[in-house]
Amino acid sequence: MAPSDTTWAKRHPGILTALLTVVGYGVVLGVFLVPSFAALFPDLSRETVNLLTHAIAVVNTMTVATLVLGWYWIRQGEVRKHAAAMSTSFALILLFLGIYVPRVAGGGTKRFAGPELVSYAYFVMLAVHILLSILAVPVVLYAIVLGITHSERELRTETPHARVGRIAAGSWVLSLVLGVITYLLLNHVYAYTY
Repeated sequence: MAPSDTTWAKRHPGILTALLTVVGYGVVLGVFLVPSFAALFPDLSRETVNLLTHAIAVVNTMTVATLVLGWYWIRQGEVRKHAAAMSTSFALILLFLGIYVPRVAGGGTKRFAGPELVSYAYFVMLAVHILLSILAVPVVLYAIVLGITHSERELRTETPHARVGRIAAGSWVLSLVLGVITYLLLNHVYAYTY
């Protein structure tokens, strides 16, 4: 069944995307910049911080897999599988946020303690990961809003869903892969200070 032409979200996908983007940025930035918001979360032990850090890496790895599957399936013309993979990816990123926000608010800071040359590569990858994750939010949300509010025919003929989706998935996958690589370097390959 195609979504109704009269739904507010379908008529205003850009406005809905902007609102969702502001909420998402607000929650994440609130943890970093608003002490009273961060104080809403309990202090975490080092063991809990490590557990949540590992869980985030697992969720991000699963998200990469579902995004790649979604890309593959749309290339094969399997629209339902594509939609399911992208919906799963979005659910996983919400799970990520549900783990990440309390982990950042209640946990300490891990600082990379690897060799100096590796440190440069680590920080460049981390910076690109963070920048891409910031830039990807509105593009990903726009692709998802279009996907949810429009029929398959409308997505193909009346919206920029395919173009936006390629940009969203590409930036999202690269950001996640770099995030997992920096996680491995920080937590398993080299040392960190806490």
